[in-house]
Amino acid sequence: MQPSVKHKMLEVFTKANGEFVSGQALADSIGCSRTAVWKHIELLREEGFELEAVRKKGYRIKSKPDKVSENELLIGLETKKLGKKIVFFDSVESTQKEAHKLAEEAAEGTLVIAEEQTAGRGRMTRPWHSPKYTGIWMSLILKPHLPPFKAPQFTLITAVAVAEAIRDTTGLTPEIKWPNDILLNGKKITGILTELQADADQIRSIIIGIGMNVNQQEFPKELESIATSIAIEKGEKVQRAKIVQAILKNTELYYQEYMENGFGLIKEKWESFAVSIGRHIIARTVSGTIRGKALGITEEGVLKLESMDGVVHDIYSADIELEK
Repeated sequence: MQPSVKHKMLEVFTKANGEFVSGQALADSIGCSRTAVWKHIELLREEGFELEAVRKKGYRIKSKPDKVSENELLIGLETKKLGKKIVFFDSVESTQKEAHKLAEEAAEGTLVIAEEQTAGRGRMTRPWHSPKYTGIWMSLILKPHLPPFKAPQFTLITAVAVAEAIRDTTGLTPEIKWPNDILLNGKKITGILTELQADADQIRSIIIGIGMNVNQQEFPKELESIATSIAIEKGEKVQRAKIVQAILKNTELYYQEYMENGFGLIKEKWESFAVSIGRHIIARTVSGTIRGKALGITEEGVLKLESMDGVVHDIYSADIELEK
């Protein structure tokens, strides 16, 4: 099925919101014959869609396969811009690497997503375990008209969007560990990597990488004590496409809020999910280790940390560990 035909068909089903669509209505929307409609329906079934056909009513989609390819993400996507252009890989070295290649020419909101990463990475080029058909491995390209020093706030905007997406789609209660980790029951399920392409005074592209453990049932031994998945915590598998759609919807909402009204509301929401605020933490920075109490974040997303001697430190980048 050619992309243009596929997109039109998926758009018609999305607008129908679970109701039946007649074969003639599909033919008219797509601009093809009823026979061609039937062929496209069969192609969707081959991809794992469950479609119900009823005489004199037409067709409707009953369920989607647990995939994160273009078809699955477009049906039910509630955004104006983010995710409208999807670059999908069954397997790729790194979605972040591919997004960097595309960023200059890509439309804002382009999503690069894969079923598997063979060389996924997190902050400080640490490897990210990305097995096939289990998680969400994606990179989103944004192009805000802002100076480069504003970029770190997008890690926090994304963290709020992701935390709310997990909460709303699964019923679980995530926590955020500054600056870029999402936790469930004290273990990591999501990392966020924000990278820039910029001139001295202007952001050209922000590339936001999100790696989420969704349906894994086990981890390598070295990760068992620190990592978990939504399926492990919830006790059942969940549909990854719905979480991706919720992340895109929330990110678009808070991106717009930030551009129009600043960081205030997002700061409040971030702190409501924060696991470290008010807690004693260890911050390991490039210049040394600081122990103290996390007071909160500034409007710029900088962590305020009061050390034992009463001095308040501004932490721009660090590995954070909660004091036992």
